[in-house]
Amino acid sequence: VQLVESGGGLVQPGGSLRLSCAASGFTFSNYAMSWYRQAPGKERERVAVISSNGASRDYGASVKGRFTISRVNVKNTVYLQMNSLKPEDTAVYYCNVQILSGARWGQGTQVTVSS
Repeated sequence: VQLVESGGGLVQPGGSLRLSCAASGFTFSNYAMSWYRQAPGKERERVAVISSNGASRDYGASVKGRFTISRVNVKNTVYLQMNSLKPEDTAVYYCNVQILSGARWGQGTQVTVSS
C-alpha cells in the first residue's frame, strides 16, 4: 500500500489549495478514504472522510463549509479542496486508508497559511 500526497504549500489567509493523494497497492474503489491533519504540539485530527463510491462525505466541525473531499476511482486519487483558509489550518495533512491489516498513511504534505 502506498499513499502519496501532494499540493501543499504556503498560502495567504482566505486563499485556496487543493491537495491530492495518489493511492496504489490495494483496490482503491473498495475503501473509504480520509484526510487528517496534525499541527505542531497538537494531536492528529480527522478533517474529512469519503465513502468508497463517493456518495457519502463527512467533515470535521472546524472545516465544514470550507473544505470539500472528493475522489476519482479510475485515477485511484482522493482530493481535498480547501477554501477560505485560516492560519489555524496550518498543519501537515495526511491521507489515510483503513485496510484489514490496519491503518495506512502517506508521508504528509505541509500546508502553511500565513500573510
